[in-house]
Amino acid sequence: MIFLYKKMAWNKPIYSALFSAMLISASTFFVSCQSRQGKSEDDVQKKLEIRLKNLSPIALEEKAISIPRDSLRQIDKSNVYPLVLGEKGDTIPAQLDDLDGDGEWDELFFLLDFAAKEQTKISLDWISEKIDFQKRTNIRFGVRDSLDSQVKPASSDTFYADELPGVMGYQPYQTDGPSWENDKVGFRHYLDGRNSKDVFGKKISAMSPDSVGINKEGVTEDDYHVMEDWGRDILSVGKSVGIGGFGLKIGDTLARIGVTQADSLNNVDQTRFEILSDGHIRALMQYEYKNWQPEAFERSYEVNELSSIWPGMYAFKNQVSFNGLKGDEIAVVGLVNSNTEKPLTSLKVGDYTVLFTHDKQTYDKEWYLGLALLVPNEIFIGYSEAPKEGRFSQTYVAELELQDTKPIEYFAIAAWELSDPGFAKESYFKDYLIGLANQLSAEIEFSVQ
Repeated sequence: MIFLYKKMAWNKPIYSALFSAMLISASTFFVSCQSRQGKSEDDVQKKLEIRLKNLSPIALEEKAISIPRDSLRQIDKSNVYPLVLGEKGDTIPAQLDDLDGDGEWDELFFLLDFAAKEQTKISLDWISEKIDFQKRTNIRFGVRDSLDSQVKPASSDTFYADELPGVMGYQPYQTDGPSWENDKVGFRHYLDGRNSKDVFGKKISAMSPDSVGINKEGVTEDDYHVMEDWGRDILSVGKSVGIGGFGLKIGDTLARIGVTQADSLNNVDQTRFEILSDGHIRALMQYEYKNWQPEAFERSYEVNELSSIWPGMYAFKNQVSFNGLKGDEIAVVGLVNSNTEKPLTSLKVGDYTVLFTHDKQTYDKEWYLGLALLVPNEIFIGYSEAPKEGRFSQTYVAELELQDTKPIEYFAIAAWELSDPGFAKESYFKDYLIGLANQLSAEIEFSVQ
């Protein structure tokens, strides 16, 4: 049976569409597998051999591979963890991810190196005890229920329109919302109504402390704008949506999902956040925005967002879908420009259009920081600059084609000179972006036997 995973219009409900889109890895790829029909009970527990081929003429480092559950034989429920071995018998870190929150895993995920045009094979077995691999991705999320309560770790929360911190008198979320990282960079999302994306610059590959954003009394505190051994918050977001935040352009108007710090009522009735997987090599988070009503428009949208990160890249992946489109909207994705006067640079590499800036665009213009968006060529319309003032301002925006309920995907990148001294030079950052786009564009063909 041959499966072809490319961007397509899914004739399913919005949630199924968004989660199904996660079956597309960092690049599109082909899957061929033997039919599971006619398998005997003995076949169920046998090791599987997975053959993989790099179709591209370049070497790939830690290429993200996602194999749908339907491509694999059923397993005995007493052996529920994957054991993935390379051709030389080396253990490859892998995890099983539940993409739709139904309690059943949907795909096998791992990272693999390839030489140019290389063909290789791995084996998949099932074991009863989870392997404790080095943790290379992490999600931090804490919530406090009142001004007098302490922050507690949480896996989900619902934020309501009248719960803005300026109204309640306290910040309910550690680091203003969830933060996530890999071995290269960290990000955070302002779940408190603003829905911007910020950057934690990292100086070490280890995961930063889970106590970031909490003081000794156990309550939320902004302690992450001070340099620590692991790094610090480095990006001044202002009234922009940060790096990778999004909204809609309706006519000539930019519509922001959410509000700014000065507002007293959110334009989203409910924002539901949930951690889908806090794995050792991939972290997955879901946001559901219920009844978003943009100012100046008598409209209501349902919006779904799926964010993920895996090791080795100064980036995270985002997928967004809108339900309730009227046909005159386009998606806009932000790249904050409040600390640079440089124009946006655009180039096409492989399947992606790369949009980037490079400048001393950290707080107080202290360090060089490269910011970029990678958006698929097939949905890229162009880019523009938002107004200098207003609820959706101080940013460049990538403009992307939309279809109702069909997810769009893109990557947001932040590369700090204290993470890698080479990023102090624009040419070095540009070369990195070209290499990343080529890596993400590369196709992997595999078969399961």
